Amino acid sequence: MQQKELEAYMAEPGHHEPVGGGAPTLQDVAQAAGVSRQTVSNVLHAPERVRPATRERVVEFISRLGYQPNRQAQALARSASHMIGCRIRPLTPGALTSMHDRFLHALAEAGRAADHHLLLFAAEDESAEIDSVGRLHRGGAADAFVLYDLTADDQRPKALLDIGVPFVAFGRTDTGADTYPWVDVDNVLGTRLAVDHLVNRGHRRIAFLGWPSGRTIGDRRARGWHQAVESHRLAATCGVLDVRSEDSVQAAIQVTFRLLEHSEPPTAIVTATDTLAVGAMQAAQRWGLEVGRDLAVVGFDDTPTAAALELSSIRQPIELVARQVVTALLGTDKVGPGRKLLEPQLVIRSSSARPASPRR
Repeated sequence: MQQKELEAYMAEPGHHEPVGGGAPTLQDVAQAAGVSRQTVSNVLHAPERVRPATRERVVEFISRLGYQPNRQAQALARSASHMIGCRIRPLTPGALTSMHDRFLHALAEAGRAADHHLLLFAAEDESAEIDSVGRLHRGGAADAFVLYDLTADDQRPKALLDIGVPFVAFGRTDTGADTYPWVDVDNVLGTRLAVDHLVNRGHRRIAFLGWPSGRTIGDRRARGWHQAVESHRLAATCGVLDVRSEDSVQAAIQVTFRLLEHSEPPTAIVTATDTLAVGAMQAAQRWGLEVGRDLAVVGFDDTPTAAALELSSIRQPIELVARQVVTALLGTDKVGPGRKLLEPQLVIRSSSARPASPRR
């Protein structure tokens, strides 16, 4: 059909440009081509079902009208957006790196390998996150969601179960964890590995620099340190060396100074994060100590900062966590109920590789 014919056709009663000058719809194309909506849909998705002459006419009107299929509407019709929703967590002031950023990157890679993509959204708190998840799921923007950084009594899993939203958690609550799918890293084992390593290097005064009590991950890492010093019969020596700090370098420096002022200061420090470990290292250096010789330090998370500073650290298998999360989300996990506790690994570098100094 030539342009003049098209203009004449559009001028006939019942045939018009999109209302309000907006983007043309499938109905506009159907009216212009003189076919049903289903015929236009078949041309787009099953062209073999349409006679060649009709198909050619519909394609021409699609082109002339500039019609663009609504991909989200198509996804909704299939009940599959191929999107995984995840809330963006705020950065921790004073922290060197964010494990959340690393996890999002790994999750995006794992999702892409499974033909899914991330839909990131912001929410002020957990309650707002629940509301956002509900709206996004009802609107078809995402098929399923990932919860991050669960607290001991986190209400998000139960809330999403109640409204029927598919999800998998990275982390787990202290109770009710058998009711929903999750993937977690054994934080208790992580600090146990650090203490075992230091004991094997000859250390007997091993401090713990962790977060204030009440934070699930931090409490589990503290528990691992306590279990390890008790198993090595060092509780009496190390019990007074358990100190807590906010997760910032400056806060860790001040707390480490207090440890070094102790009448029997530690010869080694296990920290709950690499950020705290960097603070401990800086404090030691300002105190005139050589890290790795006079004071051993082991961090947690094995961030790029740890590698750059030759800091021993507990490595979380973040890439494996992300793959397991996506596997559980897509229902392709053929083993187990979708609840997995993964083991961390100790990466030994110069900050703790030497035997304990006999002078200390």
